[in-house]
Amino acid sequence: MCSQKSTAAMALEPKRSRGKLRVAAIMDAGAAVFTEKGYDGATMSEIAARSNTAIGSLYRFFPTKDVLADAILSRYWALLKESLDGIAERAPKLSPDAIADALVDLMLDLRSDRSVAVALVDARSDAADKRSTVRNSIRERLATLLVAATTTLPGAEAERMAAVLLHLLKIAPVVAQEEAGAGQEALIAEARELVRLYVGRAFSKAAALSRDA
Repeated sequence: MCSQKSTAAMALEPKRSRGKLRVAAIMDAGAAVFTEKGYDGATMSEIAARSNTAIGSLYRFFPTKDVLADAILSRYWALLKESLDGIAERAPKLSPDAIADALVDLMLDLRSDRSVAVALVDARSDAADKRSTVRNSIRERLATLLVAATTTLPGAEAERMAAVLLHLLKIAPVVAQEEAGAGQEALIAEARELVRLYVGRAFSKAAALSRDA
């Protein structure tokens, strides 16, 4: 898979609601096929069939498989960033546990989208750079969230804690995906408690720094 910069073709932006619904259906089908077959194994013909789209219409919106994959990635990143920004906006009015729960719930809700995004990033020629860019962007948003929530946590401390928090937030989706059975909910609850404790620690650090100031 080529990097987005090296892809000459561009996705066609639909202007009518019907076209937008068609594009959404194509992207949903593409995400499902990429998840099942991998980037190399997926074909545009199968994606067209899965989305009930004529192959000509598919290529009109997405001229190549690279373009479709990039569009699916962009949709996921946009949704994740918008959701994190929304939690950050509400954070000053939320308790530490409520913030932690909102973050864990978000990661659980997006676990299927994240799985296909990871697979598509790994298939890119610039995979390492793309992973680093996305990781740094998410960390920045988590750091902003921690500062907004605590009001007094220094930026440098928030950045360090955001790096660890991001890793902790990956646990619950992995448990949900890999630990089937009656004990799954209990394991997810344990992962949630880890995030609650760590977010609470950010508040404790901020309070201690305020007292020492």
